[in-house]
Parts: sequence; structure tokens; C-alpha cells
Amino acid sequence: MMAQLRKRDPRAVLPVISWDSIAPPYLEYSYFQGKEDCPFRPQADGFDLVNAWWLIEASTLAYAEEDFARRTFQEAGFPEVAFFSGDSTQGYVVSNDAFLILVFRGTEIRRRAGQFGIHNIMADVGADADILLVDSGFGGKVHRGFQEALDEVWEKKGLLRYLRQKETPGRPFWFTGHSLGAALATLAASRYGRSHDLYTFGSPRVGDLDFKNGFPVKAYRFVNHRDIVTRVPPPGLYQHVGEEKYLDSQGLLREGEKGPDPGSLEIPHAGWLNALIPGAVVDHVPTLYATHVWNNLP
Repeated sequence: MMAQLRKRDPRAVLPVISWDSIAPPYLEYSYFQGKEDCPFRPQADGFDLVNAWWLIEASTLAYAEEDFARRTFQEAGFPEVAFFSGDSTQGYVVSNDAFLILVFRGTEIRRRAGQFGIHNIMADVGADADILLVDSGFGGKVHRGFQEALDEVWEKKGLLRYLRQKETPGRPFWFTGHSLGAALATLAASRYGRSHDLYTFGSPRVGDLDFKNGFPVKAYRFVNHRDIVTRVPPPGLYQHVGEEKYLDSQGLLREGEKGPDPGSLEIPHAGWLNALIPGAVVDHVPTLYATHVWNNLP
């Protein structure tokens, strides 16, 4: 399957972007397609692009409702799935005998299934907007809204206790997320301090220079070209955490010196109105991250 996909023009597998489809969840997306040919490498030492693909798939799936996400994670090879939820925070701990993934959901901009109000949306907006720097308690200062969002589940809902219960010799923990989920995964990795690696996608800045310099685990931070969320909060007081992995305007992963940009890739749009979606917003879509990472696999 992987060989067949890799022979295709990468642009042929890009999702069509529209005002209806730009926001998660993505229930029609084929999660972890190709997993048999590209198994996760839990003991990888250093950056691993195959693992990055698994983690952006998990980060995209984390936006879905619990029943759908639980079933899909189990089909992907994670028999144990635990869900943790607060007003502005949802996350999954998925695991098998070989490794564990903690993945947080990003910002919601749709009502949750079965709800008539927009409480969840307003809670996420509030978490994103509360940019005051406060003491992290683990070195440096961090975004207050992100910290309070993580607090909703870290001890109050038993997430920390669950992680400690799952510690077994030789089973590494991997932390990940997209957007707000990336920020929460970054804070969780800092607090826990014993995760194997952190991979984030479309992450905002989370803390100050002291937080960055004291960060305790290896971290890799994917940026898709113009992604607007990766530019906030403004630099200066806030600093990004982790080694940047830049996806250029063609979706190609560039290491080190980025060099000249080859020109923007044409993203499929469903009609002229959808073509008006700002590029900096389009580039934040998690299925685009997932597709670009897949197309960079060697």
C-alpha cells in the first residue's frame, strides 16, 4: 500500500479544503492508512518521520467524538484507550505493550455532538486568548490559558495518576497534539518530564525563554508554511519549544537552511467561495499536516 501511495502525485492525495470541511472532526478521513507498511518505532532515538506520521494521525483523530476515536485507535493497534475531558481540554491516552501515546485535542470551533450551546467553543477561545505569563511551577513562565486548561485534567481528572500507573520498564511514552493540543502536550511533557519524545503540529508559543531552556525532553515542532497559529503569541516574551520541522509551500520537509521557496502548492478547493479561505488558515488544517508528512516518507 505504501508503495502505491508513494507513486502518486502528492497533490492528488491532498484533502479538498472548504468552509464546511476546514474544521474538525474529519470523520471521512482514513486514519492510519498504511500502518502495516509503516509501523511505529517506539524505541527510535532522535527524530523519526514515520513516528511523526503516526502522531499527526493521532492528533487529527483526537478531534473526533469519543466513540469514533476510541474505535479507530483500537483498530490501529491500541487496545487500551482512556479519555480525559474538561471544559477546554480533551485528551486520549492510547497504549499497547510496546508504547503509549498521550494526545490532546486542539481548539474546537464546532458544537460537540448532543450539545445545543457553544460552551466548548467559548472555553477553548478563552484558553487561547488568556496570554498572561505565569509561573509554570516546573521552570520558567507559561501561557496562563494553556496552563489552566491542562489543570482541568492533569490531577483533577486523574491524568497524571493514570500515566504513572502505565509506567512499565521498556515502554516509552510519546506526547503529541495539534494547535491547542500541541500547547497542552508541551506543558504535559514539561510537567511529566519522563516522556520519550514530544512531537507537535501547528503549535502556538507556550512559554518564555527560561521555559524553553529548561525543557526536559526532546521535542520536534512541525510548521506548515504560513500556519497562522505558529506565529502566536508574538515572539519576545514567548519562545517556541523544540527543533523546528518546516514544511515548505510545496509540502516538502526542509531541514536546516530553508533556502528559496519554490512557490505555493495549489490546494484543492470546492468552489470559488472556498478559495477565499486565507492561506495562513488553510495551512493550519491537521489533515494537510498529515498528508504532507506522509508524502515526505522516504
